[in-house]
Amino acid sequence: MNPVRDDLTRALSDAFSASLIRFALVAFVVFVCAWAFFPFLPIMLWSLVLAVALYPVHQFLVGKFRWRPGRGATLIALAGIALIGAPTAIIGYSFTTNVLGTYEAFEAGTLVVPEPSAEVADWPIIGADLHDDWSAAAADLPAFLETRQPELKRLATWFIDRARGAAGSVFLLIGALIIAGIMLAWAEPGGRSMRRIFSRFSDNERGPELHDLATKTIRQVAVGIIGIAFVTAMALGAVMTLGGVPAAALLTVVALILAIMQVPVTLVAILAAVLLWTGEDTSVLHNSIFTVLLIAASLTDNILKPLVLGRGLDVPMPVVLIGALGGMMSGGILGMFIGATFLAAGYQVFMRWVEIDDEEAVAKTESATQEQPN
Repeated sequence: MNPVRDDLTRALSDAFSASLIRFALVAFVVFVCAWAFFPFLPIMLWSLVLAVALYPVHQFLVGKFRWRPGRGATLIALAGIALIGAPTAIIGYSFTTNVLGTYEAFEAGTLVVPEPSAEVADWPIIGADLHDDWSAAAADLPAFLETRQPELKRLATWFIDRARGAAGSVFLLIGALIIAGIMLAWAEPGGRSMRRIFSRFSDNERGPELHDLATKTIRQVAVGIIGIAFVTAMALGAVMTLGGVPAAALLTVVALILAIMQVPVTLVAILAAVLLWTGEDTSVLHNSIFTVLLIAASLTDNILKPLVLGRGLDVPMPVVLIGALGGMMSGGILGMFIGATFLAAGYQVFMRWVEIDDEEAVAKTESATQEQPN
C-alpha cells in the first residue's frame, strides 16, 4: 500500500465527483432556462433584429429633434404598428365582409358564378381543366360544390392554416416592434452589455469588433436584401400599373415575396408581359415599350445589390449573401439575418486565425534569417 498514491487517488476522485456535480447542476440550470425562454425566442430575435436595423433612425430622431431616447423609440414603435396593423385590419375586415356576404348569398340562392371566357381554355397547362370546372360551377353551383366537396375541403383547410399562420406572423411582428421600441429606449446600456458579452466570449480586442460586425451585418441585410427587394417590387409594380397589366397589385405582392426569397423577379415580369400582350386594348408599340421597361425594372436588384450588400463590412459580399440565403432556406426571413450574421462573424474569426498563423510563420522566418551568420 502506498499512502501517497491512495491520497492522490482519493483527492482526484473527490475533485472529479465535485466537478461532475457542478457540471450537472449548471447543465440543469441552463436546460431549465432554455426551456422557459424557448417560447419567447422567435419574438426576442425579431425584436433584436428590428432594434439593430432601426437604431440609425432612432439616433436621427433623437439628434434632430432633441428628444429623449424613450420618445423616439415610442414614435418608431407606434409608426411600425400603424404601418403593419392598419393595412392588416383593413384587409381582414374586407376579407371577412366578402366571405360573409358570399356565404349569405349562397344560402339565399342568389350567388351567381359568371360564365368563363373562351380565352381561359387557351391558358397553358391549367386552361382546359379550369374552363371545364368554371363552366360546371356557373351552370349548377350547388351540384358542383357537392361533387367537389373533398377537394374544396382540403383547399379550405390549407387556406385557413395559411391565414392562421399569416395572422400569427403579423401579431408576432407587432409584438416584436413593441419590444424593439423598449430595446431602443435602452440602446446605450444594452449596447455596452452586448459588447461585454462579446468580449467575454472572445477577448477585449476582438469582442468590440465582432459586436460591430454583427450590428452592421444585420443592417446591411435589412437594407441590401429586404430594402432592395421592396424597391424592385415597387418599381415593377409602377411599370405594371402604368402599362395597364391586369392584377398589377397582386403581381407586385408576388414580386416582393420572390425578391425577398432571392428568386428572380424577372419571372413575374415575363408573366406580366404575357398578360400585356394577350390583351386587346393596347398597341404593339405600347406593349413593346412596356415589355422592355418590365424586364429592366425586374433587374433593379441585380444592379443595386452589389452596390449595397456588404458595403462598409470587412466581409466579402458573397459571404453575406450566402449566409442570408442559407439562413432563409433553413429558418425563413428571421434566419436570413441570423445566417448572414453568424457566417460573417465566423468568416472574420476564421480569417483572423489564418492571419495569426501567417504572422507567426513570417516572424519565425525573419528570426531565422537574422540568426544566420553573414
